Amino acid sequence: MSQISIVFHSGYGHTKVVAESVKAGAETIPGTKVLLVPVEEVDAHWADLEAADAIIFGSPTYMGNVSGPFKTFMDASSKPWSERKWKDKLAAGFTISGSPSGDKLNTLQSLMIFAMQHGMVWIGNAELPYNEEGINRLGSYTGLMAQAGQVAPEVEPNLADRRSAELLGQRIASAATRWAKGA
Repeated sequence: MSQISIVFHSGYGHTKVVAESVKAGAETIPGTKVLLVPVEEVDAHWADLEAADAIIFGSPTYMGNVSGPFKTFMDASSKPWSERKWKDKLAAGFTISGSPSGDKLNTLQSLMIFAMQHGMVWIGNAELPYNEEGINRLGSYTGLMAQAGQVAPEVEPNLADRRSAELLGQRIASAATRWAKGA
């Protein structure tokens, strides 16, 4: 059995939709337990993060980087950092913004560097772009990128971005299962 925590901030609901899609994908792998942790509730979940085999980080891209509330979570993780509580856990990340670029790569790099400073092992997105389903339509390998315009979260992110998120969840859950077995 593998345990995955998805820590995310969602200012308008779009990032939560992506987090739920990552969770749905991860849960298709037998023996996987997934916990969604909004950053606003992280104080109740530090032990869950320590117990997780993998932690997936999600933040909207605001002004070319993670959101303020997500950065507050990052800063609050200094105790687990100093005690190396997340060392050798698997990590991945996702972000969403209103435009196809929106400087999302910088957000993913911030998440990756954060994970690496914790001694985690980063897993990127392995899906090829330019397929008929629109999977990884924004062409990101560092992590998952999604897009949502100024519409309700029920409308965007679109189905291709949601499916891309599910595939990322499946990849991390499969890797966490192998990692936990030592294979």
